[in-house]
Amino acid sequence: MKHTFAYSILLVCMALISACTTQENKQETENKPTEVPIAPAPVPTEYGIETAAYTTEMGTVKNGQTLSGVFEHVGVARNVAAQLNTLPDSIFDVRKVRAGNQFTVYRTQDSLQTPAYIVYHSSLVDHVVFGTKDSLTVSHFKKSVTSVKKVSTAVIETSLWDATVKNNLNLNLSLELSDIYAWVVDFFGIQKGDGFTVYYSENYVDSISVGIGEIYAAKFTHNHKDYYAYRYDNDSLGIHGYWDENGGSLRKAFLKAPLKFSRISSRFTYARKHPIYKVVRPHTGVDYAAPKGTPVVSIGDGKVVFRAYKGGGGHTVKIKHNSVYTTAYLHLSKYGPGIQVGTQVKQGQVIGYVGSTGASTGPHLDFRVWKNGTPIDPLKMESPSVEPVPAKAMDAFKAVKAQYDEKLASID
Repeated sequence: MKHTFAYSILLVCMALISACTTQENKQETENKPTEVPIAPAPVPTEYGIETAAYTTEMGTVKNGQTLSGVFEHVGVARNVAAQLNTLPDSIFDVRKVRAGNQFTVYRTQDSLQTPAYIVYHSSLVDHVVFGTKDSLTVSHFKKSVTSVKKVSTAVIETSLWDATVKNNLNLNLSLELSDIYAWVVDFFGIQKGDGFTVYYSENYVDSISVGIGEIYAAKFTHNHKDYYAYRYDNDSLGIHGYWDENGGSLRKAFLKAPLKFSRISSRFTYARKHPIYKVVRPHTGVDYAAPKGTPVVSIGDGKVVFRAYKGGGGHTVKIKHNSVYTTAYLHLSKYGPGIQVGTQVKQGQVIGYVGSTGASTGPHLDFRVWKNGTPIDPLKMESPSVEPVPAKAMDAFKAVKAQYDEKLASID
């Protein structure tokens, strides 16, 4: 009996010791700091190339230099460079290498400094990576583009272009605005004090601007009048474009002018002394002074009814737009692609290029308009609008307009 009792006491003690040991181990485990696995440092890369393994140098394609010439210049092995001739255009068209574009050479960090990669920079976004160490490989690399929404404003002192420069805005902004307002604002009549406020997105690559993304809304002030433009698209109704504050389309049947960014050198008049013939006679058109080769576009849809050299007018294109309006474009240096009598042209299509053919003292476009067979002043020509926002979409348009108005007002 005594032995049984002693044995029981021993079992109890052993259980207590085991429990204490377990508790101590548990506390040690809980108090022990958790070991977090350390991830390996990311390997720095450019255009998919591990840069730490190479030294780099920049170069610029010279005038007349080919891609094979670049390869030869940087020391690519001849047998590798020769493989350029086997590249299909679908992989890379070597004829598209442009003088002034840059390239980067990645050389091995040994005594040979072999050019292992050459990256040709087609643009800030598009890059072509040539593996050139042992054999030629080609891959394409696109840098990501970040879009940033902005509201900007400017007051014009001399021109729309100068206003964008003075205010450190992307120069493409002036081109985009001139396209949007081409039907309603006479950009050859811009005055000091005109200006604009615009809500838009601008695209960036590595903090460098690569152009304008979308213009959502704008207010252009011209001759003390505000012209609004709101981007509104409705795929189900098939409507897209820019609309004024009342839902009217900014697109008109005719453009305000047949070319961009020049000056008016002679206006519509029935009594002008001809600069060559030295006699006073009517000049039933508008002369736009512009550099030779400046594209000239049709101000509206229509059909080419004349295309030939016509005496003092030189190379001339005449377009009949409808039963009411006809336009003509004189002194062209050459005609646009595919422009022949009978050709159907679209608004904004290039129909020729500024020149000085015929009786002309310098490169300019003589632009003329007839209404019902009678010459009229192109600068005073009224242009009908296309269809407005449909009634069924007006509430949706107004909602979009209200959002854009808040953005435009945020900078006032």
